[in-house]
Amino acid sequence: MVGNRPQFIKAAPLSVALREARVDEVVVHTGQHWDPELSAVFFDELSLAEPAYSLDLRTADVDTITEALADVVLAERPDLVLVYGDTNSTLAGARAARAAGIPVAHVEAGLRSGDLTMPEEHNRIEVDAIAALLLCPDERSRHTLALEGVAGRAEVVGDVMADASRLFAPIARERVPPPHAPGTYVVATIHREANVSQPRLGRIVDGLNRLDEPVVFPAHPRTRAQVAAAGLRIAPHVQLVEPLGYLAFASAASQARVIVTDSGGLQKEAYWYGVPCVTARPSTEWVDTVEAGANVLVDDDPDALVAAVRAARMPDGGPTLYGDGHASERIAALLADPTL
Repeated sequence: MVGNRPQFIKAAPLSVALREARVDEVVVHTGQHWDPELSAVFFDELSLAEPAYSLDLRTADVDTITEALADVVLAERPDLVLVYGDTNSTLAGARAARAAGIPVAHVEAGLRSGDLTMPEEHNRIEVDAIAALLLCPDERSRHTLALEGVAGRAEVVGDVMADASRLFAPIARERVPPPHAPGTYVVATIHREANVSQPRLGRIVDGLNRLDEPVVFPAHPRTRAQVAAAGLRIAPHVQLVEPLGYLAFASAASQARVIVTDSGGLQKEAYWYGVPCVTARPSTEWVDTVEAGANVLVDDDPDALVAAVRAARMPDGGPTLYGDGHASERIAALLADPTL
């Protein structure tokens, strides 16, 4: 079950691996993100099969999504429901499966930021408590689940986002030129609910306005609407653009000098690209990138944002994080196991 941009990226390599393992997959798109640049583009660019169910719900309301998914689960009666990440679609899928007595497998299980003001943190905790199979990106995540006493079976498989990065980033750079000369610009993405409200959004934009180099800012529709509603000034060097297709964005991000984001997935992608990251959040579930010196948390402080971008450098000899780019094959092998 998928519903938003990061989940399409995660589903792409795993769908390929499931086909190769002869595991039948019924894809359900909730429509939590319904803008074509944030959803349909993935089926075009990544050659994914069209979803068997496109619910087109156009909402993030958990109860509404759960009710719709419950009908799908009852109609299909699958052996297992596979959910990704920490969105409201993730939680709704897990709840719908539980209500029907269908086991749940959770991709990216065990992640915690420690920040219970984030809706995503509550989603992670509840989904992990429901899941029968917990697919962890690293040992830290499995240890977290053990400390919480989670009942499901936890397996460290690596991160499917690493698979997507390994497969698609070289194709992106080959097909789509970067927006500026490589290494001369900043890519920024801001979309989390807390950050698109005032005064946080204004403080983050103030930091971007004060940077010394071009900033490419692909704006989520919600972010663009709030920028306009608040009457925020965007400096000439900050290019507020429409959301980019996956390949165009991967090309731009992987060739940037720095990435500024509040996205969880992009913090990891930045590490795999070898691009330093500045995160506009007070905490992160991907703490290893911070400990490695490749990611700096600046919350919504514009002074800290400017200083961190100016000083950003990738560390020498950083560790391999979140797997080797072959998590999808491990997950497919687990799901194909008749003893599961």
